[in-house]
Amino acid sequence: MTDALSLSFHGAARTTTGSRHLMDYNGQRILFDCGFYQGRRKDTYTRNLTFDFDAASVDRVLLSHAHIDHSGNLPNLVKSGFAGPIHSTPATMDLCRIMLRDSAHIQEKDAKWVSRRNAKRGREEVVEPIYTMEDAERCLDSFVSVPYKRVFDVGQGLTAQFLDAGHILGSASVTVTINHEGKVYRLAFSGDIGRNGLPLLRDPVVPDNLDWLMMEGTYGNRPHANIHDAQEELRATIVRVAARGGKIIMPSFSVERTQEIVYYLNDLYNKGLLPDIPIYVDSPLAVRATDVFRLHPDCFDAETHDILLYDDDVLGFDRLTYTRSVEESKALNRLAIPHMIISASGMCEAGRILHHLRNSIHDTKNCVMFVGYQAEGTLGRRIVERHKEVNIFGEPYPLRAEVVTLNTMSGHADETDLFNYAKSVRDTSPNLKKVFLIHGEEVGLLALAGRLRNELKLDVTVPELNERHGLL
Repeated sequence: MTDALSLSFHGAARTTTGSRHLMDYNGQRILFDCGFYQGRRKDTYTRNLTFDFDAASVDRVLLSHAHIDHSGNLPNLVKSGFAGPIHSTPATMDLCRIMLRDSAHIQEKDAKWVSRRNAKRGREEVVEPIYTMEDAERCLDSFVSVPYKRVFDVGQGLTAQFLDAGHILGSASVTVTINHEGKVYRLAFSGDIGRNGLPLLRDPVVPDNLDWLMMEGTYGNRPHANIHDAQEELRATIVRVAARGGKIIMPSFSVERTQEIVYYLNDLYNKGLLPDIPIYVDSPLAVRATDVFRLHPDCFDAETHDILLYDDDVLGFDRLTYTRSVEESKALNRLAIPHMIISASGMCEAGRILHHLRNSIHDTKNCVMFVGYQAEGTLGRRIVERHKEVNIFGEPYPLRAEVVTLNTMSGHADETDLFNYAKSVRDTSPNLKKVFLIHGEEVGLLALAGRLRNELKLDVTVPELNERHGLL
């Protein structure tokens, strides 16, 4: 007998990347997110190129937020036959307009570079991009924005609603209401859950009255240090490295993390606590994302609105320069004075950060400062683990620079936040039947699952990749 309602998990299942979760209801197919797997090129290319389901059979996408591991494969979905709407919040749509174009540009550029390298090595293999700029533009035409809290129709008598997830600008949890045989059911996808007290954005809103919950668990077995210590750790590292004549290279996600860092730096500058060194944001995407932030003060928290009363730009100050051109970026590698470069990508898998690392990690005076989670298999993870040698652009480089990880800067809920999120759902959901833990490495998800079972008496499943569960 075919289930009337089912879920299947096609990404971010016992891993943190490639978020894709498919809901089937009486012939209606809704995809929650369509993200890129991130990691070594040889491990992820085929995985991103192909889908474990028929793209043309999907009726619509409900997108939680704009991070590439959640949105990055949408153009390929469209290229592969998907023809429905992509629903998101307005800020997510605006961020995707720059991020998906940037992703297409990087893929086209990287495919050409790898193909040229293969040719030089006598290989005939020509690498094609997973999607092109044309595919990205077609995808962007499919976006339909819906504000937070507004209930909207998603077909077959189903309705949905976005609630603020507090993770990045425009991030949302998604709740779907299902009217089935005279009964009403509610299923929620948490998206990535933010932390209470982060700068700039509001705290996450927890969905209620649920029957099923798909919940992220990135930090399911790890606590964060106090978020209020982050600014002091940032300041102390900059002062220490500048004093020894070095430079700080900060791999940072162009969206949210870079803006948070700039927010903290702006505050330190206003208080006279920064050393007199130039600071650069060397990421065209981060520059454009910052412009999007300035367009959406409606997403800011009350504290930021208070600051804006006396500082009309919390994302800029005199010592900070946003670079745009390739020439400006290359010039940074010739700087002989202490300085700081914030560049993308956050996991060191593509973009300008690779050039800065290649020119910096061999020198003990320098510092590589991480402010975000580094997934398994990424260059960022290998640097955090302090491998003696790492490959950049296919060539080995000795890692001698200081490596600093500011875990306080994570935009993800930690083990306590996640437990409290699940507890809040349980306490407001008398009919809660099951929790599916997704978007986390296996050890963390299993640890969180055990705690939710033992302490909250919840029915918890940690699905494997492509696992399917009937709900009705």
